[in-house]
Amino acid sequence: MENEKELLTTEGKKEHPNKIGIKEGMGYMLGDAGNLFVLTYVSYALKIFYTDVLKIAANKVATLFLVTRLWDAINDPMWGAIVAKRPPRPDGKFRPYLKFIAVPVALAQLFCFYDISRNTSNPILILVFAYITYITFGMMYTGINVPFGSLASVITDDPDGRTLLSTFRSIGGGIGGAAPLLVAPLLIYDKHVRPDGTSFQTASSGGMFKFALAMCVLAIIFYFGCYASTKERVKSEARPHVNIKDAYIGMFKSRPFVVLAVTGVLISGQLQFASYNNYLYKNYFENTNLSIIGSVAQYLPMAIMILFTPKLVKRFGKKELAGFGSMFAAIAAVACYIIKPKPDQPWIFMVVLFIIGFGYSFVSITNWAVVADVIDYQYVKTGIRSESAIYAVYTFSRKLGQTIADYVGLMLLNHVGYTEEMTRIGYKQGVSEGILWICTLIPAITYTAIWLLYRFAYPLTKEKLEPIYEQVRKSNEETEKREFETQTAE
Repeated sequence: MENEKELLTTEGKKEHPNKIGIKEGMGYMLGDAGNLFVLTYVSYALKIFYTDVLKIAANKVATLFLVTRLWDAINDPMWGAIVAKRPPRPDGKFRPYLKFIAVPVALAQLFCFYDISRNTSNPILILVFAYITYITFGMMYTGINVPFGSLASVITDDPDGRTLLSTFRSIGGGIGGAAPLLVAPLLIYDKHVRPDGTSFQTASSGGMFKFALAMCVLAIIFYFGCYASTKERVKSEARPHVNIKDAYIGMFKSRPFVVLAVTGVLISGQLQFASYNNYLYKNYFENTNLSIIGSVAQYLPMAIMILFTPKLVKRFGKKELAGFGSMFAAIAAVACYIIKPKPDQPWIFMVVLFIIGFGYSFVSITNWAVVADVIDYQYVKTGIRSESAIYAVYTFSRKLGQTIADYVGLMLLNHVGYTEEMTRIGYKQGVSEGILWICTLIPAITYTAIWLLYRFAYPLTKEKLEPIYEQVRKSNEETEKREFETQTAE
């Protein structure tokens, strides 16, 4: 019995041959913690570093983010093709990238926060330096994130295991995101006191760089931890025969993938847009420590719901749960836009963030399992194994969402009057109310759009996915058998 491919459980049901446990989930968790140490800090603080430390105008920063994403339209599919076509090494097809690119991506993040204005006052040189360092970070991050995301599909093909990995990835993201969101506000601002005794904060060049160094070191440690504690159970083809053109054409003819890509734009865009709350805390509520409370309000519900989401997914399905959660978040966001908290009412904004966090936790926790479902769907539909290609395009869609959020947000900041003067002061009549308008209207629109897509457009219900899982499992067994026979013959 021990040599059989499938074992019987005590309940008499067949146990999946690639079943995984908590240990594997924790190993995969480390990788996303590494990702979020660097990505969250860049998303959270780099705009402020550019506008407040390097003194780059908001509209020029907006253009910078837009232009660098044009390169990502080439860079991300390129990485997808590289990863897809390379044959597996003895330690796997995707795991090796964790050790090869860990140091480059961490250092690239660090140099993004180097204050080049200490070496030159030339605004053109400062802007060029910002372009070079940010583009380099984007390239390196894609180089490690595409194989890391693809890794989930080969750690296991068990649906329950996929949900477990997605859940632990969310935990890892929470750990990696917590450091920048909860600790950075205490270290990256300098406090100033007005003659009347009131205080305000400004960005600290040295504090921002030192915190980037801390994130650099932690990311490297966690990436190598993920490499050491994961295993690729689903065998990859020794000689990959991947037609990248057919794979990409198949994606954009697929309704599940198109909806996934669009929701990726919105999900990542809203995560990025949340960083504009820093301007709200600094220039409307005049208390940058509110960013810590705001982060807790958003992430505490997710930490709680992680305990229940796997069972809820098993009972109701990912689409169904994400649709319900996004509706909940949309209602709260619309309510916040209507209420418009006053400068002395930050608690209203915090309560709304908590309610949004509760609903959005279902979307966040199940998101990566949904990506794996779409990968399986594409394989069954086209017969093409395209984990890295799909993940590369999805990565680009998320970057596109970040770009749209940054460009729109920065242009709106410029529109409402956020100038260099605002980097040195707190509240200013008119401008601060404009920042509140930005930070309440855009989330209301975005969360509503996410709900509509999950509710009415995404087609992979719980019932439709069950036969797909079975076909993928059988196909993986056949692939493994062929690879074994080929190796034996050689």
